[in-house]
Amino acid sequence: MTGPIVLVLRLLAAAALYAFLGLMMWMIWQELRRTEGSIMGPAVPAIRLELRAKGEQPMARTFTQTEIILGRDPLSDVPLGDEAASARHARLSFHDGQWWIDDLGSTNGTRLNRGRVLRSTVLTNGDEIKCGSARVVVGLPEDGPRSVPRDGGQDE
Repeated sequence: MTGPIVLVLRLLAAAALYAFLGLMMWMIWQELRRTEGSIMGPAVPAIRLELRAKGEQPMARTFTQTEIILGRDPLSDVPLGDEAASARHARLSFHDGQWWIDDLGSTNGTRLNRGRVLRSTVLTNGDEIKCGSARVVVGLPEDGPRSVPRDGGQDE
């Protein structure tokens, strides 16, 4: 008689274990669905860059990656056919909910709306970046604050 009772108790224990595991998996699934946005991070808004080089037709490209390199190097995301531009001239990056520009130690410097880029600066719709004689016009989906350096200083 003890054999059938032990078998029933084992089956009940196995059923309780599977019910517990199922409940835990369901709770984890619900938590992941609820926090999906914070795990995945914010989506990168598209940025449209229109390259306007002397003697060439304007060329526009749209990017959705978090980092874009401008430079003379043909492997750059935006290759600049200008001898006055450095191989890796400037970097555009998306973080803190905004697009930023940084000069990568270029020889001739990077200019943003006629001011020199000395530190990370927020980009806005319609900004003009100048690397050597090549000009790149920024197109963003919505206009944010005007170009402000990250530390709150002013462009020269």
